Amino acid sequence: MKLKISDRKRKILNRFYKITLVIVGFILVIFNDTFGKIEGFVEFIALYFIILFITIAHWIFKQIKSIIKLKNEKEKTELLHLKSQVNPHFFFNTLNNLYGLMKKGSKERDMVLKLSDMMRYSIYEGGKDWVTLKQEIDYLKNYIELQEIRYHKKSDIQFNSEIGNPQAKIMPLLFIILVENAFKHGLENLEKDAYIHIYLTENNNKVSFDIENNFELHQKPNHQGIGLKNLQRRLELIYPKKHTLVLSENTNTYKVTLSLKIK
Repeated sequence: MKLKISDRKRKILNRFYKITLVIVGFILVIFNDTFGKIEGFVEFIALYFIILFITIAHWIFKQIKSIIKLKNEKEKTELLHLKSQVNPHFFFNTLNNLYGLMKKGSKERDMVLKLSDMMRYSIYEGGKDWVTLKQEIDYLKNYIELQEIRYHKKSDIQFNSEIGNPQAKIMPLLFIILVENAFKHGLENLEKDAYIHIYLTENNNKVSFDIENNFELHQKPNHQGIGLKNLQRRLELIYPKKHTLVLSENTNTYKVTLSLKIK
């Protein structure tokens, strides 16, 4: 195993060595007469460097221990991730089987196909670092169409997009939490006149995603959901200083605008 030392720690060690040399030189000049004999001085220097060696060896041992601990934690995390893939794969295969058993051209068969496509995207594409804007848009359209079938109520759902480069790369599953929230806190609780308007644009590697929905006043959430917090954290990690996320609310409407520089 190679021991990797960060630049900061390397600078600290170098500074420590320099201070050590200065101290040794100081001892040579000041305490030469005190020791009298050169043998006594040599013994003192030997003792000093033994202590120094033990100190450095202890530091190296701690670094190795820390690296091994991080490696073990990483392996445990990867194992948990692999275990979490069992259920999605099971449901994905089950949906495919159901699709084959259903009557061709039926509404239910189309629903299963869309749900299967969404699960395939979540499993295979969601684990990647980047996907194309076209893939992300297709995923959102499938989700919206499924929700329209699920809710048997009249509503105004619009999804418009103007994409200059459909192959532009973007972080996967970036917009879905905003769309899910619009359905969950808006359309799901409204008996009539529910609307969700989505507008996605891309031009010169700049992406803008706007979503607006109305809601019932008594159904207004009193805290920020974990999904939105996770989205904000992902944006901070992947698009530092390259994004803006603006949340605005009126009497009974909620709007989110997410802007990104994707290159």
